[in-house]
Amino acid sequence: MPIRITGMNSGLDTESIITALTQTKQDKLDNYKGDQKKLTWKQDKWKELNKKVNSFYNGVLSNMRFSSAYTKKTTVASKPSAVSIVTGENAMNTIQNLSITSLSKNAYMTGDAMEYEDETGKKVKASSSTTMDKLGISGTQTLDITVGGETKSIEIKETDKVSDVLNNLRNAAGSDLDVNFDDKNGRFYISSKAAGASGNFSFSGDAASALGLDSENYIKGTNAVINLNGVEYESNSNTFEINGLTITANEVAENITLTTKQDTSGIYDNIKNMIKEYNELVKEMSTLYNADKAKKYSMLTDDQKEALSEKEVEEWENKIKDGLLSGDETLGNIRNGLKEIIGSGFDVTLKDGTTSKMYLSSFGIATGSYFNTEENERDVLHIDGDSDDSVSSGNTDLLNAMISTDPDAVQSFFTQFSQSLYGKLSNLMKGSEFSSAYTIYEDKLMASQYSAYNTKISDAQKALEAAQDKLYKKFSVMETALAKVNSTSGSLSSYFGGGSG
Repeated sequence: MPIRITGMNSGLDTESIITALTQTKQDKLDNYKGDQKKLTWKQDKWKELNKKVNSFYNGVLSNMRFSSAYTKKTTVASKPSAVSIVTGENAMNTIQNLSITSLSKNAYMTGDAMEYEDETGKKVKASSSTTMDKLGISGTQTLDITVGGETKSIEIKETDKVSDVLNNLRNAAGSDLDVNFDDKNGRFYISSKAAGASGNFSFSGDAASALGLDSENYIKGTNAVINLNGVEYESNSNTFEINGLTITANEVAENITLTTKQDTSGIYDNIKNMIKEYNELVKEMSTLYNADKAKKYSMLTDDQKEALSEKEVEEWENKIKDGLLSGDETLGNIRNGLKEIIGSGFDVTLKDGTTSKMYLSSFGIATGSYFNTEENERDVLHIDGDSDDSVSSGNTDLLNAMISTDPDAVQSFFTQFSQSLYGKLSNLMKGSEFSSAYTIYEDKLMASQYSAYNTKISDAQKALEAAQDKLYKKFSVMETALAKVNSTSGSLSSYFGGGSG
């Protein structure tokens, strides 16, 4: 913008005059900027809420559509220190007898100490830098390594150091053995990487003795052996997978009783967790929808912000942000869609063979009393008997009772309920001309509106500057004319006053 110097001849504050004359255009520009900023805040609100909806949709709600969420089982061992059990959903509800005969162990060798005589005749333990000739190897000798029936050979030269032999051993052993050398003790230490008898190993060949690898300090690898209900099982590791149970043997023991049954607490916890996440979501939606619209708080212009402190500006803007989704039609449709499913009934076959239409309330799950519940809490669900919920903890625990007496009915209802709620959210997040897929708001439309504001702001800025330039030119013409008048007046005054001397 050009530098303008005006009012020098007229004495007028032309800048203030022009500012006043173009205030309407300035207001239009400020309004567009404010509306675009408000749109940005609104987009941020929607993005945050959309992220939470997707987390619920893809997480706990998705999982609760499948039977695996309700077929939780647990196995209790009479000697928990001896065995660890992971219970799969296909495990049978039964009592079994287990004995652990032996545990799986890795094969392990402690090599004999390698020594040689120094120049004084004193015996010295071998170190990493000791060469093979000092240990009695001349020329080139062979060391054979056998693991699991497969033999590999390496050559040992008299000029090799112990460190060279260590590297050659490690390369040859590969994924079969761990090989270390301890300088302090002058020994090799070897262990099989695989547990069980399949990891057994041995050394032979000319160089084995010199390297202390024909040692009798060798512990064979053994397989784990268990007996389950009179049938023996053997494994390289201490873990067995048998008929839906993953059994890990920890110590040798006899007559261990394994009791497998329905894990009612696990089913209850899964349902409770889904309700908890649902509640967090609907409470936030209610808070946004019921917020004060903050109509008396208009967007601040830059000049207005300068007149306020940073804290005052922040508090003012937060009032506007909090009310951006107040009464929003899209948000209202989402809330109504969720309420529709919450109030729906589903046909369930009971254990006596009869079919009954059941609702969340059939399991003691319902919203609180309308008049005794805060506005933003009215969509929140409560589980009767839930010790963590002060509203319903004193009520009869229908959900746990139903899980204990008829778990299949519980599974049937909540899989249908979760599938229905999942389907409703799928429809609400379906992509359209104005919104992307998996989005609950019209993100495409809002992005288009944001771009449109860029054009409006640019046009309004140009219109303001053009109006200001036009007025500055008019005042400039006036100032030029006044300058001429003042100049002429000065000349005449000088002329008439010149002869008085």
